[in-house]
Amino acid sequence: MTLTIYNTLTRKKEPFKTIEDNKVRMYCCGITVYDYCHLGHARTCMVWDVVRRYLQWCGYDVTYIQNFTDIDDKIINRASKERLSMELVSQQFIEAYFEDMKRLNIKQADAYPRATHTLNGIKNLVSQLKQKGYVYESGGDVYFSVRHFQDYGKLSGRKLEDLQVGASGRVDLEELETAKKKDPCDFAVWKSAKPGEPSWESPWGKGRPGWHIECSAMVLEHLGETIDLHVGGSDLIFPHHENEIAQSEAATGEPLARYWMHNGMVKVKGEKMSKSLGNFITIRDLLDKIHPMAMRLFILQAHYRKPVDFTDEVLKAATNSWHTLKEGLLFGYQYGSQLGFSVVKSSSTLKQRFQEVVDDDFNFAGGLAIIFQIAKELRRAGNVLLHQGNIDTSPKVLEEQWKTLLELAQVLGLEVEQNENEKELSNRLSDGEIEDLIEQRKKARKSKDYAEADRIRDELKNQGIILVDQSEGVTNWYHS
Repeated sequence: MTLTIYNTLTRKKEPFKTIEDNKVRMYCCGITVYDYCHLGHARTCMVWDVVRRYLQWCGYDVTYIQNFTDIDDKIINRASKERLSMELVSQQFIEAYFEDMKRLNIKQADAYPRATHTLNGIKNLVSQLKQKGYVYESGGDVYFSVRHFQDYGKLSGRKLEDLQVGASGRVDLEELETAKKKDPCDFAVWKSAKPGEPSWESPWGKGRPGWHIECSAMVLEHLGETIDLHVGGSDLIFPHHENEIAQSEAATGEPLARYWMHNGMVKVKGEKMSKSLGNFITIRDLLDKIHPMAMRLFILQAHYRKPVDFTDEVLKAATNSWHTLKEGLLFGYQYGSQLGFSVVKSSSTLKQRFQEVVDDDFNFAGGLAIIFQIAKELRRAGNVLLHQGNIDTSPKVLEEQWKTLLELAQVLGLEVEQNENEKELSNRLSDGEIEDLIEQRKKARKSKDYAEADRIRDELKNQGIILVDQSEGVTNWYHS
């Protein structure tokens, strides 16, 4: 089995070959900490969390770095508005980030470098570029001359003559003063100080780093000149990642990354998520409505490169999917002692099938199909045990399936707490309660109160109880 990855740089799938055997150096462009994380951040962080988990499951030693941008116009503006320091605003939302990620079961990176902690590395990198003739000073700013880097545009496929200033959405008034630039496509690696804004001393005067130079310096400091995987949202391909490549490769003369990977964007009811449209959804607001594991299922059921559309319907479908998977995950905790579960290992055949599917450019949706197949088989076995007390399937087979399910689900970060077994049992209707509700439904139908009859049926369905009406007024039921 060979893992293949779609490389944005080459625009094709390629076999994954690491620089060092069985070691992966991976960098993810993180968030700008001026507000609570939103649904788009959730997808980006979750996708690369699962990629990292899968690589580790495959036996790779992964060093995973994710940065925080804590110098930015948006942070400065929020600090000014709330009459706080930039540091306090940044720290507030960094702490909120970790709270949100913990709820989503996203593993912590090996390091979280911040722009303010990397200033020496940033200044050293700008100095290297200056010595090599790639940057120039103008009006207190330092700009990278894109026409001096012959490969500019190789990631995004854009040509210099077609580019316009402002494509990033990050270009501020300072950068729109094109008179400071030799070419309108040049970008700032160091910005001169403005009155009332945070600034630091440098060989070019007091100021602060440009956005793009931060990540180049952090990669170099924590992972080296060339890394295996550089990842982030597709909105970063241009200009951020394009500019990262230009800066880093101009300075070192080496490729910045072997593979560039980008996840698709999130829409809300068919529209781009934005505060102006009123469809901006933070992670913490979302998790008041949906279980974190259902959220993971929603993200993983689509291929990571494809856009996803968040609607009420998919929210409900993801929740129902989680109920199904949860029953499978709880199977061994509920019935393991009854069936004598002990030392049986997980199924190598099922794991091999899972790996063959996911190895095709991290096809987690295909891997989920295998996971759900196992979960449904365990759920059926649980229903039989609940109603008949015994089963025809070998307990060893069921134990093997359950342990495989636990292992593969954990690869995708889909986990259930053991105490949810007690919660599940305490919340589950007893057979007597179910029969009472069925009897109430019969009476409602007999009196032609069909609305009440439907309500009872729906109530039972929400509890995972499916009714099957037979002839002569007999109603059978089973757990879905």
